[in-house]
Amino acid sequence: MEVLLALGSNLSSPIHQVLKAFDCLESHPKLKLIKRASLYSSSPLGPQDQDDFVNSAALVSTELSPHELLQQTQALETSFGRMKTRHWGERIIDIDIIFYGQESLSLKEPDLFIPHREALLRDFVLIPCLELVPNWRLPSGEPLANFSTACGQHNLKKIDLNLACS
Repeated sequence: MEVLLALGSNLSSPIHQVLKAFDCLESHPKLKLIKRASLYSSSPLGPQDQDDFVNSAALVSTELSPHELLQQTQALETSFGRMKTRHWGERIIDIDIIFYGQESLSLKEPDLFIPHREALLRDFVLIPCLELVPNWRLPSGEPLANFSTACGQHNLKKIDLNLACS
């Protein structure tokens, strides 16, 4: 099953944290990293007294069920040292399941909501996802691209890794 994941960080060298998360996804025995999006900086969604975020997305293939995948992404977050201190607050890494299979799954449970309930409202999720899969459709059949102009704006800027690493 092809799955879209969103990644974000704003602590402890966030570019490094997102790149490290890609490496972990790539080396995970139950995931195959197909593609990864560019890195983007964005202003915080929540409290404004925190640093900007680095965001990206990954297209992975897996045989894990949605709940098994959630367990794996949460275990990865924990291995990075993630602790939830406040809603929409700082984080060393955040990995969200945005879509699980194109047009195939709509899941609404207390611990797992697919498509991710906030994804269509966030440019820092949609733009990286559309970079990977410009023709992706929602379970309703509507193109994901239809939502990119109506979502919230968070000063999204593509990060040039050559400049960021110099």
